[in-house]
Amino acid sequence: MQSAEQKPNTIKTTCPYCGVGCGIDVTPTSTLGKVKVVGDKLHPANFGRLCVKGSATGETLDFEGRMLAPQINGEVVDWETALTEVASRFQKTIAEHGPDSVAFYVSGQLLTEDYYVANKLIKGFIGTSNIDTNSRLCMASAVVGYKRAFGSDTVPCSYVDLEQADVITLVGSNAAWAHPVVYQRIAAAKKNNPNMKVVVVDPRRTATCEIADIHLALRPGMDAALFNGLLNYLVTNDAVDTDYIKLFTEGFEDALAAASGQNGIAEVAEQCDVSEQDLAQWFAWFAESRKVVTLYSQGVNQSSSGVDKSNAIINCHLAGGKIGYEGAGPFSITGQPNAMGGREVGGLANQMAAHMDFTQAANVDRVARFWQASNMAKREGLKAVDMFQAVADGKIKAIWIMNTNPAVSMPNADAVKAALQACETVVVSDCMQSTDTTEVADILLPALTWGETSGSVTNSDRTISIQRQFMQGPDLARADWWLICEVAKRMGFASAFDYASPADIFDEHARLSAFENGSGAGQSLRDFDLSALVGLSEEDYLDLKPIQWPVVTKDAQGNPQGTQRMFENGLFFTPNRKARFIPITPMPPKSLPTKDKPFVFNTGRIRDQWHTMTRTAKTGKLMAHRDEPYLSLNPKDADALGLQKDGLVRASNELGVFIGRVEISDAQRPKEVFAPMHWTNQYTSHGKVDILVAPNVDPMSGQPESKHSVVKVEAFNTRWQAVVLSRVAMNMTEITAQLMHATQSSDELYWVKIKGQGFYRYELAGNFDLQSNLQAFQTLLMQSELGHDKQIDELDWMEYEDENRKQIRLACLSDNRLQAVMFIAPVSEGTSPSGKPWPLLSRDWLGMLFEQDELASMERRSLLAGKASGAKDAGKIICSCFSVGFNTIVEAIQNDHLTSVEAIGQALKAGTNCGSCVPELQEILQETLMEVTELV
Repeated sequence: MQSAEQKPNTIKTTCPYCGVGCGIDVTPTSTLGKVKVVGDKLHPANFGRLCVKGSATGETLDFEGRMLAPQINGEVVDWETALTEVASRFQKTIAEHGPDSVAFYVSGQLLTEDYYVANKLIKGFIGTSNIDTNSRLCMASAVVGYKRAFGSDTVPCSYVDLEQADVITLVGSNAAWAHPVVYQRIAAAKKNNPNMKVVVVDPRRTATCEIADIHLALRPGMDAALFNGLLNYLVTNDAVDTDYIKLFTEGFEDALAAASGQNGIAEVAEQCDVSEQDLAQWFAWFAESRKVVTLYSQGVNQSSSGVDKSNAIINCHLAGGKIGYEGAGPFSITGQPNAMGGREVGGLANQMAAHMDFTQAANVDRVARFWQASNMAKREGLKAVDMFQAVADGKIKAIWIMNTNPAVSMPNADAVKAALQACETVVVSDCMQSTDTTEVADILLPALTWGETSGSVTNSDRTISIQRQFMQGPDLARADWWLICEVAKRMGFASAFDYASPADIFDEHARLSAFENGSGAGQSLRDFDLSALVGLSEEDYLDLKPIQWPVVTKDAQGNPQGTQRMFENGLFFTPNRKARFIPITPMPPKSLPTKDKPFVFNTGRIRDQWHTMTRTAKTGKLMAHRDEPYLSLNPKDADALGLQKDGLVRASNELGVFIGRVEISDAQRPKEVFAPMHWTNQYTSHGKVDILVAPNVDPMSGQPESKHSVVKVEAFNTRWQAVVLSRVAMNMTEITAQLMHATQSSDELYWVKIKGQGFYRYELAGNFDLQSNLQAFQTLLMQSELGHDKQIDELDWMEYEDENRKQIRLACLSDNRLQAVMFIAPVSEGTSPSGKPWPLLSRDWLGMLFEQDELASMERRSLLAGKASGAKDAGKIICSCFSVGFNTIVEAIQNDHLTSVEAIGQALKAGTNCGSCVPELQEILQETLMEVTELV
């Protein structure tokens, strides 16, 4: 028992979100189930920095919504029954239809050890390569690009190169929101070195552009043409490294011949629709600087020609010899916490394990011998899009989905969900009970999640870190590696899956990486080599400090030594050890605008959310910044369509419908729109963006073109809108059905669910008659109280109806404690039919009332007014860490004469914690100061 004087133990672990791989220090607090989370100042990925998502991980650890027991067809069963059923169903399917009739779809959230045993089971013992991962959706094109150029999937750079570079070009990367700690490192480096140049290549003007010297807002899909133009410029301006090209590369002349189609800066600028002056300046910076890093992400990868775009970038670095030393290189930054680990173990359909693949029979034989595999797969399996098409076609009859949500995240997502509904056997292992994918599963297996189990992950710069257990999960939840191994044992493969712990699995993973891999110490035949980590004890494994692979040497004290930077000796992993230039012919996107679908539809992340929100939506802090799905449009397009800010808008194509709020921004190019990817059917009626994404893929990588669909955009016209806050979550699927039945309406009903502190908020809008259906609305409110321990008629109801304005306001209390409140109003006359209701309603103030055990008399009197008497509206939350709103920031700038982001931080604390909101603070500051100047 810990004494009062003792400090609680701090556990070092790794963040569960993006591929930056930040270190986190977790310390238990005196409050049961609560922990303190801070950045690990010693971790090389972040040195103590955390973004708002990482900072809020301690607020997402409760068991609300967790899957608590194994289930078969909706019935709770014990583990033995569930595991035996999974094994027998897979065995029966294989016996009747062959091994290719089964598949695994896994996740970049799995730990490396989980990934390893999943890949081993399906490829080595079931005998099919039908295993793929949601990482296919984020980094597959970068993998193929590296392999074509280097002969291996090798990220050459380290994060420290970002601080050493003289020129950093970010291509298709809104790092300020998607990888905030990387962005902060770049911003800090630029501040320390004012001569550093930052160029952002992105059709949108994103938050990342706040530190950019140049923003090239190119036409979507033109990245390959842009970098072909750069390659041609390097040659015509004598800026290539001829010695490097001759000694260490091949194929230069063919690549140059392909690039010569872009003759001159003016032509490239016209093709890409960018400023000729800005383009010339960027070309010159790239050519003149030795230390150049090109950081690229989903805007490059999520394309039907993403591999070629990746190689067009790499070609420029090879031509200038800008690789293999500090501050230089083509740097693909991954989206998920262990996308890299999945690549290491072969967790994709076209890989074996330990960075081996199916291109050489010797690789298949080597892995089979090492595993002593009884039924080794000998060819590639189905990549993600083809895999789910095979499910739809009935070719795959049993699928195991692990810790991911393809019914939301796959392109043509509704078709994927329908395919799973029709599939004979769908097994889902997940930590959450209710997701769009668990809803169509036959067998559910509760998995442990971050903080509840230990294992390794690898980040974007090859750094292996340990995620360490610091709490107990639900009683019946189990680690993913255990689930997989127990099913393998019941399928007859016990001896190959007899592991005692993740340390055992990691050791086998390390031994395979070293197996028949040369002599080590820089002479490895394959890039991925952990030979110096073989034989770690359980204690040493759990104590392993962050280290970059390959790890092939040890120091004098026997400590393993990592490799910060690759290709310093100019030797690559092709047969002749030379890097390959790849000739690139730019290709347009597969889906092009038409008269009926004139808008290009782009998707991506927002600052405070992660993937499909199963973790981040659990805390009100992370919902405060952007709480509803939205569509961002250029002002010209909004005017032409009659759309107003915060109104509702409908985007559609032949695949489906998206409805969200209107965001009007000149950061969008005309005829191009953007919507965030995170919302699911658990949180909104029409916010799933991937239902509009066509299943077009890169032919080499299989990665979908999630950045370029085409849609029709129009106002979503409504007759009324409503706001509901309730202590108890409502079943919106049932409520929607009730309302549609009560009103005899087939019109679309829009709703979104937003988690607050101790309450849920719902924004609704519909097009059926308001006044004739008051009873239906009251039923809706009562539905939210069915979980309450009092009967409905025992509750204290407050009601106000304004017949002139046709507004209805209801509140429900129990012992003077607020249970729910609802505001309903028709769309205001003289405004857009999609105008947002209750602009003066203080949702934040109403939410605060749910934290109180009893309402004060003044609060009760103000309740149906929807705001405190005389209270100021803080506005949309900009700084999530300290809940600082837009209006508060503007007022402080004006009244206190603030002239810098630092001054805002001193006055309000905004931007002083994780720094994720700094780009927005800078934008607000500039706009406010400009308005003040104009008034003067």
